Amino acid sequence: MNGLHLIGDLGGCRCDPQLLLDGAGFRSKCLEFVAASGLTTMDATFHQFEGSGFTGTVVLAESHLAIHTWPEKQGLTLDVYVCNYSDDNSAKARKLFESIVEFFQPTECARHEVDRGGHLLMEPLNDSTGFYIKATRQVGEWQTRFQHLQVYHTPQYGKLFRLDGFNMTSEKEEFVYHENLIHPALTAHPAPKKVLIIGGGDGGSSEEALKHPTVEQVTMCEIDEDVIKVAKEHFQAVHQGAFDNPRLRVLVGDGMKFVRETQERFDLIVLDLNDPMGPAEALYSAEFFQQCRHALAPGGALTLHIGSPVARPERVAELAQRLNAIFRIVRPYTMYIPLYGSLWAMAVCSDKLDPKAYTADEIDRRIEQRKMADMRYYNGETHEGVFALPNYVRDLVTPPRLKQQARGRRLGVVRAAAVK
Repeated sequence: MNGLHLIGDLGGCRCDPQLLLDGAGFRSKCLEFVAASGLTTMDATFHQFEGSGFTGTVVLAESHLAIHTWPEKQGLTLDVYVCNYSDDNSAKARKLFESIVEFFQPTECARHEVDRGGHLLMEPLNDSTGFYIKATRQVGEWQTRFQHLQVYHTPQYGKLFRLDGFNMTSEKEEFVYHENLIHPALTAHPAPKKVLIIGGGDGGSSEEALKHPTVEQVTMCEIDEDVIKVAKEHFQAVHQGAFDNPRLRVLVGDGMKFVRETQERFDLIVLDLNDPMGPAEALYSAEFFQQCRHALAPGGALTLHIGSPVARPERVAELAQRLNAIFRIVRPYTMYIPLYGSLWAMAVCSDKLDPKAYTADEIDRRIEQRKMADMRYYNGETHEGVFALPNYVRDLVTPPRLKQQARGRRLGVVRAAAVK
């Protein structure tokens, strides 16, 4: 139902303190405010707490108003909601809200406006910040053996796929994540043939890997078959028919078990996973990273996302430290991912392959030689650019023994040149 929800936390009220104690007195005043705003009272109930404040609810023809006072804190909470089914009552709701605020004269007023109607998809980045995406309708919802799946239609991103309440991929924006997850490592490899993707049931990372003509086989190991079913039905724009490509081998099962038991060796292993929480946490363990290293062919690399250095710096630092203890070369890189609401970090890890060693011109030549088309993000300049880390990210991901020289490396080169 379309509507407007106004929520307020008022503090430091400068009104007569008695006004926060007198529920009966405010009831009559409140009904005046309702009438003056153009809204319609159907009923009103106010309860007075002995020696304290009051709670009141006014039932409106348009919906409701609720208030609770805290005299000992010189404050109150205020909640006004109106539906906008036949008429737009938003202006009336705002007038009523402001009349009550003016009556109590707060020095502080934390207010929130929520447009109701459709779906507001909230996603926390950490305990104190997050973002939202507005969806016009829900396309489907499923509870699988492993997780809760939802598909929504959004004006900004088209169809959007959520797992356990977190955004995973979308029709219009998936290229930012998938191209950056795959191409920096795979383009740097001189002739990749075998790719293993753990997770990635939406098919987006497989589709990107298959753009490299030397790749003979991509193996996707996805534990939740329902993710693949939903992707096939709703996210053609993400996988671009990759599931029908004979070079893609799809295995439904435990990726950890596959890596532990396989005798195959891969030029690239991609961990296309949820954040390291709950069941997925074991896939970010030092033990599993070591198993992935063992499953790499000579010159092969592991690629994964390691979180947001803005919202979860401690996670990025911990994962970078863990990877640095296992691989000789660890190259973290960053990009802004709109669907994830923040700057995001990934890493290429190898004992031989160093994607940062390639210039933009060299990468562009490889893209041209391999006839890699339909890329909306990745090119030679972005390849160089994502590996250019600001100091605060360097400080998170660089091993302690290298931090000082890493921070001053380019500056030192310039100074040496100037001296000469």
